Amino acid sequence: MQTDVSDLRSTIIPKSDQLNSEQLLAGPIDITVTDVRIGSTAEQPISVHYEGEAGRPYKPCKTMRKALIFAWGPDGREWIGRSMTLFCDPQVKFGGDEVGGIRISAMSDIERDVQLSLTATRGKKALHTIKRLQVQRVPSVADITGSPTLEALKDNFGAAYKSTKDKDLRARLKAAYDAHYRVDHAGEDAGPVHRGRRRRRACDRSRPGARRGQGRAGRGRSR
Repeated sequence: MQTDVSDLRSTIIPKSDQLNSEQLLAGPIDITVTDVRIGSTAEQPISVHYEGEAGRPYKPCKTMRKALIFAWGPDGREWIGRSMTLFCDPQVKFGGDEVGGIRISAMSDIERDVQLSLTATRGKKALHTIKRLQVQRVPSVADITGSPTLEALKDNFGAAYKSTKDKDLRARLKAAYDAHYRVDHAGEDAGPVHRGRRRRRACDRSRPGARRGQGRAGRGRSR
């Protein structure tokens, strides 16, 4: 049971399998995309998964899908790691009634603010502005797999892994790291620890006392 009253938005989350506009009544939220999948219905053909979604992905309406594709391109794989700001627009209509809906107000990874003329109601369009969202750049799976050096691979993986608590995303980051390491960098990573151990073993063998001890141990075993 929740005991912290500093943020009560969790108490108004509806029982649903997706992000609901009612969850945004208290204010907008920033989400970072972790995966994009094809949905199971024609009305909601895309599910955008994000960090901390708790099983409620964002399923953008057709109007917002147009905005996403315009701003980020048609390849959903490229959306992963990018961020957007979602808010509840109370003027969104359905069946002629204002029921409210989720809209995007800002997006990362765009060069400038964009303005789109999008369908507001049947037969009518409205100008929709999406601001450029400035976020701290966190390495993505693509950055990990594209790391040119072993040092860059470790830096990208470390930064990406620490930036999220999402178990599925962390598993994908680790899988990408392991795969790239085995293919491109396995031979490079003797590493300072391993080199240090080899040097210590070499020094131990070079000591006269160590050699005599080894000799006595060897003679003891031969008896």
